[in-house]
Amino acid sequence: MIQALRELVTFEDFAAWRPAGGRYELHDGVIVEMAQPAGNHEDVVGFIARKLTVEFDRLNLPYTIPKTALVKPFNLESGYSPDVLLLNRPNLVNEPLWKKESTVSLAASIPLVVEVVSSNWDDDYYTKQGKYEVIGIPEYWVVDYLGLGAKKFTGNPKQPTISIYQLIDDEYQVTCFRGNDRIVSPTFPQLNLTAQQIFQAGNSQV
Repeated sequence: MIQALRELVTFEDFAAWRPAGGRYELHDGVIVEMAQPAGNHEDVVGFIARKLTVEFDRLNLPYTIPKTALVKPFNLESGYSPDVLLLNRPNLVNEPLWKKESTVSLAASIPLVVEVVSSNWDDDYYTKQGKYEVIGIPEYWVVDYLGLGAKKFTGNPKQPTISIYQLIDDEYQVTCFRGNDRIVSPTFPQLNLTAQQIFQAGNSQV
């Protein structure tokens, strides 16, 4: 569940207010407090971040994955905190909000974004997919390890699904991966990873 505080604010005010603790996003001027994610959700996020880090390290690419940076669409009073945000460090000098507010808005700064689905699945499949497409982010993953999304996204019957959106001619084209399907990533074409390996990270028993 998410709790929205219904006072419209600007992104500038939101960035100045945002506390160090907790996780907040700005959705069209509305501050949204994101619920504390479940442990399995965090397991999936950590697993994906680790696999991507190993891959860009292996390729000696100038990327980094920040902890709490925001993605802000131009001309919108919105700011999103992705589960995994891959940044192209050389382009951060062109980001006017980076040094002060750890916020990026340029597609050249954001090779890939990952959202791991929780109870507010419609935000990932609809809201953020549309906003990330407008920014021009080349690759966007929706990792639905519990199969919570609508059947048009997760199949009938519903099943765990990874939807990878690739920007082609300024529009996202989606490919779905399930079970032992090998993940096909435009950013990391040699990535050796299956959908099931990611899902298993969210089903670990401690």
